[in-house]
Amino acid sequence: MDGKADEKIMRLAQILKAGENIVFFGGAGVSTASNIPDFRSAHGIFSKKLGTQLTPEQLVSHTMFVRYTEEFYDFYKKHLLYPEAKPNACHTALAELEQMGKLKAIVTQNIDGLHQAAGSKRVYELHGSVFRNYCTECGKAFEMEYVYHSEGIPHCSECGGLIKPDVVLYEEGLDQQVISGAVNAIANADTLIIGGTSLVVYPAAGLINYFRGDNLVLINKTVTSADKDADLVINDDIASVMKQAVERMKE
Repeated sequence: MDGKADEKIMRLAQILKAGENIVFFGGAGVSTASNIPDFRSAHGIFSKKLGTQLTPEQLVSHTMFVRYTEEFYDFYKKHLLYPEAKPNACHTALAELEQMGKLKAIVTQNIDGLHQAAGSKRVYELHGSVFRNYCTECGKAFEMEYVYHSEGIPHCSECGGLIKPDVVLYEEGLDQQVISGAVNAIANADTLIIGGTSLVVYPAAGLINYFRGDNLVLINKTVTSADKDADLVINDDIASVMKQAVERMKE
């Protein structure tokens, strides 16, 4: 590691040490070290039914789920479900910060449940979770494995109704209770760490505008629109950065 990068890690460690009300806001980049690619990087598919090429965003839209459920689930199972995925060094570092009483909340755009798997308790899942699924007819709950291993379209074992993942699809609104909790956490934070997101997905990206604290930290491999407003910008792998920073703060 070069001197400048090491200096930034030390600066982040100092910020973490001083922070008493830290909030982490994360995107798809947080999960890539767990071998979960951003589904938007997947290639679209050609739908014979529609006679057109569909983008990943179209394939996980509300319209697709309702009208072309088979195509929806085909893409969903292949590109959004990763039952073998395990938390990486970023997830575990954040869970450790929460145990220390420093990290008060995680706001995530991810749907993979890895923050909770690492031990984090207060997680606002803006886009829902693949681990929660329910029958659209009787409301019976189903685990991810049931959906993942079902042949074609998953149906309810009780009434035969269509099962829907508790995931916010394109064209659907975010859960207002989750938004409210996330906004409140960010507004009260003394430190906001944004990681693994290019801040282009709205309305989620707009939540950072509620931050009024002392330290805004951005950790992302590429530049973002908020870099100019940040107190510290680290263009590197978030799993490595968070692991090192938490280790340094304990020295």
